[in-house]
Amino acid sequence: MAKLLWEPSPATVENANMTRFIRCVNRKHGLSLGSYDELWDWSVNHIPDFWASMWEFAEIKASQPYTQVVDDLRKFPGVRWFPGARLNFAENLLRYKDDRPAFVFKGETQKSSRMTYAELNRTVARLAVCLRQVGVQPGDRVAGYMPNIPETAIAMLSATAIGATWSSCATDLGAQAALDRLGQIGPKVLFTADGYFYKGKPFDTLSNAAIVVRGIPSLRKVIVTGHAANRPDISGLPNAVLWEDFLSRDEDPPLQFEQLPFDHPGVIMFSSGTTGKPKCIVQTAGGVLLNHIKELSLHSDLKHQDVIFYITGCSWMMWNWLLSSLAIGATIVLYDGNPNYPDAGAMWKLVQDERITVFGCSATYINAIKSLGLNPGRDYDLSSLRQISQTGSALSTEGYEYLYQAVKKDLHFNSISGGTDINGCFVAGGPTVPVYAGQAQRRALAMKVECYDPRGKPIRDDMGELVCEAPAPSMPIYFWDDPEGKKYRDAYFGVYPNVWRHGDYIMVHSDTGGVSFFGRSDAVLKPSGVRIGTAEIYNQVEKLPEIADSLAIGQDWKGDQRVILFVKLAGGMTLTEELKTKIKKTLRDNASPRHAPDKIIAVPDIPYTLNMKKVETAITNIVHGRPVTNRDALANPESLDYYESLRAEIEKE
Repeated sequence: MAKLLWEPSPATVENANMTRFIRCVNRKHGLSLGSYDELWDWSVNHIPDFWASMWEFAEIKASQPYTQVVDDLRKFPGVRWFPGARLNFAENLLRYKDDRPAFVFKGETQKSSRMTYAELNRTVARLAVCLRQVGVQPGDRVAGYMPNIPETAIAMLSATAIGATWSSCATDLGAQAALDRLGQIGPKVLFTADGYFYKGKPFDTLSNAAIVVRGIPSLRKVIVTGHAANRPDISGLPNAVLWEDFLSRDEDPPLQFEQLPFDHPGVIMFSSGTTGKPKCIVQTAGGVLLNHIKELSLHSDLKHQDVIFYITGCSWMMWNWLLSSLAIGATIVLYDGNPNYPDAGAMWKLVQDERITVFGCSATYINAIKSLGLNPGRDYDLSSLRQISQTGSALSTEGYEYLYQAVKKDLHFNSISGGTDINGCFVAGGPTVPVYAGQAQRRALAMKVECYDPRGKPIRDDMGELVCEAPAPSMPIYFWDDPEGKKYRDAYFGVYPNVWRHGDYIMVHSDTGGVSFFGRSDAVLKPSGVRIGTAEIYNQVEKLPEIADSLAIGQDWKGDQRVILFVKLAGGMTLTEELKTKIKKTLRDNASPRHAPDKIIAVPDIPYTLNMKKVETAITNIVHGRPVTNRDALANPESLDYYESLRAEIEKE
C-alpha cells in the first residue's frame, strides 16, 4: 500500500461540508450512507437523485423550478439537464452583498486593492447597465484579453448577469493565439488592458490588443483598463474607451439578472491548440455553476470564512473555477505576475500576509520550489493554511512527501484532475478521507469514472484509460462552428461509443480507492509495444538533484519506437556520461528497463501549454518532421526552436 501522509481528525470530518451533505442525502432518500465511498457509489448509480440533492444543498437561486433533473442519461452526448429551470449564473455568484472582502488583489509591483461583496455588486451593476446600452443581449459573446485583475472578474460577472456568453484569454498570450481563439466566436465587446507586469517589468499589450481588435469585425466596443499606466493612450484601438469612462455615472443602479434556461451557453473555453486551431468548447451556465459549487463546497470543503487563492490566469479553467468561490461567500485572492518574484518565497509570503486557507498551484510549481530546497513551513507563518489544491499535471510521490515535510504536516493535500473540457474534475479530493503519497484521493462525486484496459474493460491496480461512463452537467453542449457535432464526438466518443474517453492514463487502486496519473494517453510511449506513461519517467528523473525538468517522447525507429528523454539541467550541471548512466540506472531500478531512454539530450527549456502541461506532442511532431501548428498556444513557444535545431542529432543512432 502507498504511504499514508495525512488523515483527517474526527473534528475535521464532523465539520466537513461533505458530512453535512451525506446527512442531507440520508434524510431526503431514507438512506444510511456513512462514508465517502458509499456516497460515491450512490452518486454514480443514482445520478438524477444526486444532482437534485446538490441543487438543493447549493441553494441554487432560480426564478423558475426545473421540471425534471435530466431527460435521458442514455443520450451521451446530447443529454439535457434541468429542463424548465430559469436562472442566472452571476446572480448565484453575487448572492452575498455584505462588507466582507470578495477580492484581494496583489501584483508583483506591490500594487494592491480590496473590494467588498457590496462594492462588487454595485460595480457589476454599473458595468452591466453600460453593456446593455451598447447592445449586448443574451447569447452575445463578451470576451476578455486581460491580466488576472479584479476588472476581469467584474467583466465576466457583468456579461453573464445580462445573459452574454463569456470567454477570456490572458494578455501574456500572443496576439495571433488570442485571435485564433476569440476571433472564432465573434464577440460584440472586448475587455482588454494596456499591459501587465512580469518579473518586475511592465509589458505593453496595447499593440497586441490592436491586432486582435482589427481581426474581429463583430466588435462594437473595446473597453480598456489602465493596469500598467493610469490613463493609457488608446487612440490606436478602434471603438475603444477607458474602463472608468465607460462605467455608469450612477453609482448604485439596480442589478437586473437575465433569467435563462439552465443550458444557456455561459462560457466558451478553448482547447490548448497544440495540434491545430483551438477548439471552442461551449458549456452551460447552469452546468458550470452546479459543478463548481459541488467541487468547491464538497471536495474542497470551502466555507464563508475561507480565503482561497490559485496561481492562475484567465486563459485557464482554474480561473473560472476560482471565481465560483464567490457563490460560497469566500474571499478570493487574485495575483498577477511571476509567482517566484521577487524570490521563490513570494507566494508563501502571500499566504502568510493574507491568511490564505486554501492555496492552489500546479505540480510544476511544487517541483520548482522543491528543487530549490524551499522550506515554507520554517520560513513563513502558515498557521492559516489548511489545504493545498494541486492540478495541471501529475505530481510524483516525492512531491507529495515534500509538501508534508517542508510545508505542513496537518494539511489536506487535494490533488484534482479533470480539464478545460468539462470545466471541472473527474478526480478530486475530499476532507473526510486520507491522503496517500502519489494518489489523488478519489473519483469525483457523480462522475462515473472508470479505468479501461485496451479491450475497453474496467480494471484495477493496472494502468488504463480514464473514461467516464455517464454524462455530467458541465460537459460541453457543443463545439463552436461544429453544426453536425462531428468534432465533439470525435474528440471524446470516437473510441468507446457512449463513453467519454478523456485521454489520460490512470490507475485506480483497490486498496486505497485513490487514483494515480501516468500522463496523457496520446503521449504514452510504446517501445516494443509496451505502454509506458510519461509521468512514470518524470516521477523518477525529476527527483534527481541534477535535473530541473524533463520531457520524454517516442521516436519511430527501425520498425519500432525508441524513447528519447530531454532534460533541463539544474543550475551549474552538465550532462556527462556519468549523469546519463545515473538517469538510466534510476529508471531501470525504480521503474523498469523499458523506461530507460535510448537517448538523453540536454535542452535549455521544456515546452508547456498555458495550462502548464508538458507538450510532448509538439516535440514528437518536430522529431518526425511534422509541422507544429499554433505555437502561440504555448507558454514558452521560443523553446521549440532549440528542438528543431536538434533534428540531425536526434536522427543519429
